[in-house]
Amino acid sequence: MRRVLLILVFWASHSLAEQPLLRFSVAESWSMPLIRLEQDQPVEGILFDLMQALAQETGVRPRYHLMARLRLKQAMDNGDIDVRCYVAPQWFSERFDNFLWSVPLLRQHDLLVGSPGTHHPSQADELVRQPVGTVLGYSYPALERLFAQGRLHREDSRNQLLVLQKLQAGRYRHAVSNAFSLHWFNRQQPPARQLPTVAVLEEQDLHCMVRDDPAVPTQQILKALARMKQSGQIDRIVQRYSAPTVQPAASRQAIDR
Repeated sequence: MRRVLLILVFWASHSLAEQPLLRFSVAESWSMPLIRLEQDQPVEGILFDLMQALAQETGVRPRYHLMARLRLKQAMDNGDIDVRCYVAPQWFSERFDNFLWSVPLLRQHDLLVGSPGTHHPSQADELVRQPVGTVLGYSYPALERLFAQGRLHREDSRNQLLVLQKLQAGRYRHAVSNAFSLHWFNRQQPPARQLPTVAVLEEQDLHCMVRDDPAVPTQQILKALARMKQSGQIDRIVQRYSAPTVQPAASRQAIDR
């Protein structure tokens, strides 16, 4: 019996080693419900579940490369990653001829968020001179004019969770957040501490980008993503992180100084 078990373990290990490797980028700026990290590796979240499901669907071994958002373009140019998810074409001024876009997978709403318990203007143009909480390396086209005029200035943090924690702590009166992260943050808070939405700044369809290279099963990956979207699998992943009983460890991070 022991010999049979050893053979099965060897066969499973050999089969896993035979699977091609697919390298996914993971941005340091992501936080729950997109990604939760342990020892610099993702363990849960919408994007982790999506990438794990994609790897299973296409029969590849996923490898996750954690990097600063500002290093992602260089990694793409150097061929260091094969798949980059949670991106929109309008975020880039340059073209990536060696990457192909998937179908739209997620719909993101960028929100102007206010501090709890105070009155806020109904739109960004009404804000007086003040800092606004933002994520380092992110662009905010809807606010660029106000930044350029000096009416607003960025107060960058390394991820979205820290932006919201600082807003709640009173470091500034307004911040920008995607709806996924704001919903996740607010459901951990008592009503009096929840952060209100002031205005919807932008709505964007988000995609994955897949390296167009003979070493990568590019078309297989793109077709798998299209099937996952059409079947409702991606929507079910998102819904999984909308349940009110989930308690993310990431919500307990301390505010950085």
